[in-house]
Amino acid sequence: MTEAAAAEQTGDRLVQTNPDYDPDVIIETQNLTKVYRDFWGRQKVRALKALDLEVRKGEIFGLLGPNGSGKSTTIKLLLGLLFPTSGRALVFGKDSTETTKNERIGYLPEESYLYKFLTAEETLDFYGRLFDMPSDVRQQRIDSLIEKVGLTWAKRRQLKEYSKGMTRRIGLAQALINDPDLVLLDEPTSGLDPLGTREMKDMILELKSQNKTVVMCSHLLADVQDVCDRIAILYQGELKELGAVDDLLQVSDETSVRARGLPQEAHEEIAQVIRKHGGDVVAIENPRTTLEELFLNIVRESEERPGRRATSEDREQGS
Repeated sequence: MTEAAAAEQTGDRLVQTNPDYDPDVIIETQNLTKVYRDFWGRQKVRALKALDLEVRKGEIFGLLGPNGSGKSTTIKLLLGLLFPTSGRALVFGKDSTETTKNERIGYLPEESYLYKFLTAEETLDFYGRLFDMPSDVRQQRIDSLIEKVGLTWAKRRQLKEYSKGMTRRIGLAQALINDPDLVLLDEPTSGLDPLGTREMKDMILELKSQNKTVVMCSHLLADVQDVCDRIAILYQGELKELGAVDDLLQVSDETSVRARGLPQEAHEEIAQVIRKHGGDVVAIENPRTTLEELFLNIVRESEERPGRRATSEDREQGS
């Protein structure tokens, strides 16, 4: 039996279809283009234009851009829900249109399409059966995931009684039921309050710690900045920027110095040193936190000290 025939017989089509496959490259797009046409075949919208990128194993990769920039189209092309107009997308070394690869993928769409008359347990059991999971493994995954997304208290309630944030949580659990190697998240924090958003981002970071690959698309800049290793910025279907978040955000011609407990007179001395070396003093001021961090700190302090309003000194001591 030839090597190619053996690969076909054992189902190892990944190596056969792409002998140059690098297992560390989970996603690769080559000149990927998608054009939507009208009834007469005329070009209506160019949703994606000649996209070239790689997503490597174990990283959190962000697709960032305003609405209509091509983020969701890219996700659907990777899943094989859409066919490219030209170019190609490879997932695990296989063409994205090959459905067998989807057994290793978890997907959270922008809008969760779940059966409202089912409970959380029944929902996860239904999707677990689609993957032919043994009953004992399926039940273990259901219990673990419901606890992970914080819905143990509502696991026997029908989804029609869930808020949008709760529905988002069970949608993430559904995306993880098959213990996927690649997780695709389309606007994962949509509909979540600040606490739910922070918990969702923590769960995404936990997936990375498990060596899973995550691709998330969002138009919320803070969400992407907090969790992503690398990002691609799309605008009107074109790739405008690609790189590591830290590298893209670094302002190379400015220097930041942070200190605690400096008296006011030290500020002028520092400013004189900067001018002495030919620099311009842009600002010497107290650093600012983010509104998200302020909100989360206040909630945590309220739980620790019920009935008492926390002061700024309390927050400084707790930071």
